[in-house]
Amino acid sequence: MNEQELCKKRLLDLSRQADRKGIVLFSDFLNLNELNIYHQCESEFATKTESFGGVSYAERQIIAFIPDALYYEWTYPIAALKVEPAYPKFAEKLGHRDLLGSVMTLGIDRSKIGDILMGDGCYYILCEENVAPYFMEQLTKVRHTLVRLSVVSTDEISSHQEMIDKDGIITSNRLDSVIACVYRLSRSQSLELIRADRVFVNGKNIQTPTYICKPDDIISVRGHGRFHFISISGETNKGRLKIKYQLYKS
Repeated sequence: MNEQELCKKRLLDLSRQADRKGIVLFSDFLNLNELNIYHQCESEFATKTESFGGVSYAERQIIAFIPDALYYEWTYPIAALKVEPAYPKFAEKLGHRDLLGSVMTLGIDRSKIGDILMGDGCYYILCEENVAPYFMEQLTKVRHTLVRLSVVSTDEISSHQEMIDKDGIITSNRLDSVIACVYRLSRSQSLELIRADRVFVNGKNIQTPTYICKPDDIISVRGHGRFHFISISGETNKGRLKIKYQLYKS
């Protein structure tokens, strides 16, 4: 059984268990490929489902399997940890890879960890609640910089997440045209990315360049980043479309 089949089987099993027991069950954090598998088999689940990664724009997400007869309130088992230099005056300039590298050396399975996001002079780790105490105890250094961790609300992450407002001009709001504009690529280069299964819209792998981008689409392009397509804001004198979007800084 290949990885795709194993992922599908695991999700279907969770749905059946949730339905049989009458309780909400959760997957681990799914990456983009796994989220795409989830979307492909949504019609086969025995329960309703929802997905969430701790913040609205999260790339890695947990699936909740919700029985129809559910009568109690529930929340996603997601913790948000703020990582700050213990001594800012002596701190190195750290990047996303530095933090991810230090996190992975602790031996926690990647599926227990959601997005790692940059804040204002700090980072945020979204993770499953049951591994948060281990991070609090064991993550004391990133590269040569001593760090301290604290538990925060996800509202703090949303208010501090750095996003860069951008404008662009495109010939149409087809996916290949929008990607070419956002990442300063040729149309043929954006086509190659789509055909190589490296483009995801709202967690779904999109293989057709003619997909029409809609307001609030979250578009992830592997190797380039992620952006929020906001709107078409008007036309130029030559009939081209003006767009607004936000780049996520990580």
